[in-house]
Amino acid sequence: MSDVKHKVPFGVIGLIVAIGIVYGDIGTSPLYVMQAILGDTHHVTPDYIIGSISCIIWTLTLQTTVKYVLITLRANNKGEGGILSLFALLRKKYRWAYVIAAIGAATLLADGVITPSITVITAVEGMHGILPSMPILPTTIGILLILFFIQPFGTAWLGKSFGSIMLIWFTMLGVMGITHIFAFPAIIQAFNPWHAIHFLLTVPSAFVILGAVFLCTTGAEALYSDLGHCGYNNIRVSWIFVKTALILNYLGQGAWIISTPAKIVPGVNPFFAMMPDWFSLFGVIMATLAAIIASQALISGSFTIISEAISMDIWPNIYIKYPSEVKGQMYIPAVNHMLMILCILMVITFQSSTNMEAAYGLSITITMLMTTLLLFIYFKATNKPLWMSIPLSLFFLTVETSFLIANLHKFAHGGFATLIIAGILFALMYIWYNGRRIKNRCVSYEPIRSYIPVIEDISNDEGIPKFATHLVYVTRAKYPNEMESKILYSIINKQPKRADTYWFVYLYRSDDPYEFHYTVKTFASQKIFRIDITSGFKLGVHMDAYVHKIAKEMEEKGLVDLGSRYSSLSHHNIEGDFRFVVVERILRMHAQMPAFKRSILVLYHLMKRMSTSDTQILDLDPTNVTVENVPMAQIK
Repeated sequence: MSDVKHKVPFGVIGLIVAIGIVYGDIGTSPLYVMQAILGDTHHVTPDYIIGSISCIIWTLTLQTTVKYVLITLRANNKGEGGILSLFALLRKKYRWAYVIAAIGAATLLADGVITPSITVITAVEGMHGILPSMPILPTTIGILLILFFIQPFGTAWLGKSFGSIMLIWFTMLGVMGITHIFAFPAIIQAFNPWHAIHFLLTVPSAFVILGAVFLCTTGAEALYSDLGHCGYNNIRVSWIFVKTALILNYLGQGAWIISTPAKIVPGVNPFFAMMPDWFSLFGVIMATLAAIIASQALISGSFTIISEAISMDIWPNIYIKYPSEVKGQMYIPAVNHMLMILCILMVITFQSSTNMEAAYGLSITITMLMTTLLLFIYFKATNKPLWMSIPLSLFFLTVETSFLIANLHKFAHGGFATLIIAGILFALMYIWYNGRRIKNRCVSYEPIRSYIPVIEDISNDEGIPKFATHLVYVTRAKYPNEMESKILYSIINKQPKRADTYWFVYLYRSDDPYEFHYTVKTFASQKIFRIDITSGFKLGVHMDAYVHKIAKEMEEKGLVDLGSRYSSLSHHNIEGDFRFVVVERILRMHAQMPAFKRSILVLYHLMKRMSTSDTQILDLDPTNVTVENVPMAQIK
């Protein structure tokens, strides 16, 4: 069994780990938000700056604090967060909501491609200002490569080492902000929401600038996805400190811009420009480290999303590693490599943070909209009063739709890149989910009781070569008294398989991350058993280990004899051999079904061949596995 059950405790260490893992993305937004707001026009009038910062403060408050920290984090699946964990709470009653969840997951994964790129290249550009001889693109790519190469060590190790760095980073943000606020104390008027409203109503380009303002909250969805890594209490308490530091820094940048208008020239980044010369080197180094950590927030969130998607049959089976014993820590090599390649392509394609700002934020607005829709369904499923759920959902839908419209102009400036990636990911999820459903509807089941005498006769027929002492079939039949026709066909018709003991094992991946229990049904004493295993989606699948452990416990109760039946081995107390059989249905070319479903099924089988094999997914010893193919058409 898996021992990945330990929870990050609430306390000083837990808070530091949360700061290191969760807030990297949203914590580095001061690097580029004010630069994006200034754009090429460089308006430095006090009303313009106060109004834009007021928009930032209230965006952080409404979107991040109210929606995510106070509301959405409570909609967790036994401590696990993210849009798919939210869907897991609804899927039994609202299965159709998988479309909403898949769109949200796909756009969040697409955002995970551009986030590491923009944060790292922005920091490197700041370093370039101090060391002009340092090349921007090679340095950015080198940092990204190092970041992705250290992922196999696990985010627990990263969180502990990064947490202390991010603690210094947020402290630095707050101190930098405070020291500049005194240059224009009236900047604190930005706390008054009227300035945000007045800005949006009077500034001609306010709606476009709203797309830049939105960048201050892009890490909120990653915050929700990383809930399982750090825990609700750690995130909730640490956010007070993080939000304070962020707002102080934005206020400081605004005060500096207003008090030193002569220094606002094309290409200037207020964050780096307001640093005193003696502090610049340290500040740039910290920005670079924070940018690396910001990338980690989306990478670890991407691992969680893919893991949950696999358990919910929305993504093909791929290999997952658990490099530590800390709750929620995982590493998915295929996802890590995919993100690494796409991030590097983003850097090479856009080449500067300014170009990336023009493309950044479009896809994540769609994720937030999908989360809001699922939240409304969650309110309905949990019988929350309509007088509360409808106005609340409509409010966030209005705010996020406004941000989406404001970001639509980014499509032509590079936003299409993340939307194309999101579209491809959604297509893969749709094909996999529906392909499995079509395939499952083609599976026929038989009452196993009527076949027990036949299986017993095969077991006792010495004229049939013995296939194995213990023959194990992995079944998908949900009801213990039924069995797939394909498995019965494999045992009886395809090649009669004689064994001393037959095991039919059904594995259910529970939405409860760390649940584990099993039941055993005996069809023939000492000979034919059905085991139903329930395993949490974070425990991984270790079918070989599960079966051997359960068989040992059954032997201790006298329910089965695991010893070898060969006389030359039995008197030496040697355990009998186990043989696993995985039976796969394949599409026959003459199978009758509508063209659309047939196309989905063909693409599904193509994806399945390209994904990890069932032998690897089930964690079976390949030397003890027989893989058989049978036609999808019903077999009698």
